[in-house]
Amino acid sequence: MSATGRGTGRHVVVIGAGVSGLAAAHRLLACGARVTVLEASGRVGGKLLPGEIAGARVDLGAESMLARRPEAVALAREVGLADRLRPPATATASIWTRGALRPMPKGHVMGVPGTATALAGVLSDEGLARIEQDARLPRTEVGEDVAVGEYVAARLGREVVDRLVEPLLGGVYAGDAYRISMRSAVPQLYRAALTHTSLTQAVREIQAATATAAQTGPVFMGLVGGVGTLPLAVAESVRARGGEIRTGVPVTGLRRAPGDGWRVTAGERELHADAVVVAVPAPAAAALLAAESPAAAAALRTVEYASMALVTLAYRRTGTELPEGSGFLVPPVDGRTIKASTFASRKWGWIADENPDTVVLRTSVGRYGESEILERDDADLVAVSRRDLRAATGLDATPVETRVTRWTDGLPQYPVGHHARVARIREHVAALPDLAVCGAQYDGVGIPACIASAYAAVDQLGGDLRAVRALAADPVQSLHGGAGE
Repeated sequence: MSATGRGTGRHVVVIGAGVSGLAAAHRLLACGARVTVLEASGRVGGKLLPGEIAGARVDLGAESMLARRPEAVALAREVGLADRLRPPATATASIWTRGALRPMPKGHVMGVPGTATALAGVLSDEGLARIEQDARLPRTEVGEDVAVGEYVAARLGREVVDRLVEPLLGGVYAGDAYRISMRSAVPQLYRAALTHTSLTQAVREIQAATATAAQTGPVFMGLVGGVGTLPLAVAESVRARGGEIRTGVPVTGLRRAPGDGWRVTAGERELHADAVVVAVPAPAAAALLAAESPAAAAALRTVEYASMALVTLAYRRTGTELPEGSGFLVPPVDGRTIKASTFASRKWGWIADENPDTVVLRTSVGRYGESEILERDDADLVAVSRRDLRAATGLDATPVETRVTRWTDGLPQYPVGHHARVARIREHVAALPDLAVCGAQYDGVGIPACIASAYAAVDQLGGDLRAVRALAADPVQSLHGGAGE
C-alpha cells in the first residue's frame, strides 16, 4: 500500500506549485502515484524567488531555512543541491533600538529572557527591573491559548515585548506580538506556562533542556544561488520522475464525483483525479472548497494575511562601510519605517565570493495592518530604506541598482485560537475522501514547516494521520531551533 492508499498508480492532482505543493508532488511520486501539479501563476516557487541585482544572484523572497528541522535540508539533498548548502558566514546580528545598534542578546527564547541581565543594553534600567518582578508575581493563567505579547508583558513588562519579542516575531510573521498565538507561534513557552508560575524560570529550564539535547551544526542554512533555487530543483526532479507541472493554469472548480474521485476544472479542461492535495493560500483554498465543504471554506476565509516588501540594494564595495554582523532588526516602537535589514553579502559568503566588487543589502517594510506603506511607489520605498540605513549605520553611498519586491498578502497570521481553527479545517476536510490540505496557513510559515505540512498531507491520503497529529500537538515547531540564537 502506498502513501496515497489503494496501491500505486493513482492520479493525484496537486493544486499549487509553491514549496508545499512541490514537496507534496515529490513525495507522491516516490510513493508510486501519477501526479499533475497545477499552478495559477506563471512560475513555480511561491514565496521563494531567486533573482539578480547588479549581476549578483540573490533571493527576492525568503533567504534561509531552519537546519535544526530536517525537512528542508533533506529535500535539498534529495534534489541534488547537497553541494550548494551553506550556513550563514556570520550569525552575529544587532537590534536597532533606543537610538543605537545594539548587539542581539543571547540566552532567550524568541526574545523572552531567562534572566534580566540577558537583555542588558537593550532594555532601560526600568525595563530590567520589571523583569525581576516575575519571580514574585502570582501565576498568570493562559487557558486554551493567549497572545504572546499579552502573556510576556504580564510577566516581564511591555518593554521586553516591544523591544525584543515584537521584532523577532515580526521577522517571522510581519505580525503583532499582542495578537499572535503563543500556543501556535512559541509552543515551548505555552507548554511551560501551563506548569510554571515564573516565566524566567521556565525559560531557564527550556535552555537547560536544549543544552542537554546538545544540538550541533548550523541553526540556519542557505543555498548558493539563493534558497529560491530550491523549488526550481524540486520541480525539475518532479518532472524527471514523470510528474507533470502546468503553470499559468488557474483551478476554478473542485467537485467530488461520488464513487469516482474528483473533478478538477483547470482552464478549459476538466481533469479526473483519484485524490487531490490543495496547497494554495487560504483565500484560494476557501474558494475551491466552498462547494464541497462550506464549513472548511468559512474557516479558511477567517485567515488574515500581512503584506510586506523587500528592498534590495547593490553598492560598489569601495566606500561602503557597514557595521559588523549579518544585519539588524527594528522594533516597531522605535517608529522607523524599515523593520529589518540584512547585509546579504556579509551573511552569505557565496554572494561576496561571486561578487567581490559589490555589496548587497536588503531591507523589509510592512507589518500586519500597515498595508498603506506598500501603496508607495518603488522610488519612495528605496528612499525611506536608504534614510533608515543611513540613520542606523551611517551608510550614505548611492546604490548602483535597486529592486523592490512586493509580497501582497504574503504571510498568514496566527492569532489567538489559530490551533483550534486549523483543527476545525482539518476535521471538515477529513470528511471528504481522498482530499488533503497543506501550506503556510496551517502549521508554520518556515520552509521546513511547509514541507512537513506537505508530507503530512500525503500521508493523510494514505490513511496515516500520525504526521498530522504530530503537527497539531507541536505546531510551528520548525520555526525555531530552541533557545535564542
